[in-house]
Amino acid sequence: MAEEISSSKKRYAIVTGANKGIGYGICRQLASNGITVVLTARNLKRGLEAIESFKGLDFFDNIVFHQLDVVDPSSIASLAEFIRIHYGRLDILVNNAGIGGVDVDVDALRASGYGSGGPDGSHIDWNGILTETYDLAVECLQTNYYGAKRMIEAFLPLLYLSDSPRIVNVSSSMGKLKHIPSEWAKGVLNDSGNLTEERVDEVVNEFLKDFKEGSLKAKDVNFNTGHLTVEEGAESPVRLALLPDDGSSGLFFVRNEVSSFE
Repeated sequence: MAEEISSSKKRYAIVTGANKGIGYGICRQLASNGITVVLTARNLKRGLEAIESFKGLDFFDNIVFHQLDVVDPSSIASLAEFIRIHYGRLDILVNNAGIGGVDVDVDALRASGYGSGGPDGSHIDWNGILTETYDLAVECLQTNYYGAKRMIEAFLPLLYLSDSPRIVNVSSSMGKLKHIPSEWAKGVLNDSGNLTEERVDEVVNEFLKDFKEGSLKAKDVNFNTGHLTVEEGAESPVRLALLPDDGSSGLFFVRNEVSSFE
């Protein structure tokens, strides 16, 4: 992947939610490609421990830590100021931070065999394993959707200063529209030609309204039972972050293949 870096100029990246899992793997792979990576995490202690784990590796000097809570605008502003002062621009933004939005009985999840059956968990009876609440749903949306949206809005000015800017938004298989039961919501989100932020927010607000009325069911969660290793999970976001300037843009990828949003 190193040869895909288009110039000798140093490149700078941010990875959110990066103290463990796929975010951690993305940081490792980007740094090993010579990119300066700002590993971010909400928890200061865990973020510093993640940085410490890279000590002794030949790319250790390419990774730095900065605390970040994507739900907190002041935390995002602090990171943006750090990037502006120390690097002057941003080349790569990887929005990886995310939460499940449910309470999980981990023992019951493991006993169900999730991770050894169908990839979408369709063979599992989720009743008794996952518990949803309205507050958790709001927290999930604030992190997974509005958090990524805030990051993009805050860092666009710094990305515009790059000769080769990249934004990679990490999702799960549940990001595909086929998992949405509402035909209305699917229709709105699949109409890319007319899709606006306001229309997306309308779908989000309708989701919360439906939740209050008790018309939603729990779906997917990982809890260390996924089908890919950290390295495999990180491979595709890193490849996309390092695409040449004439590479694909605005598409949905499953692993290394372009996929429909449905």
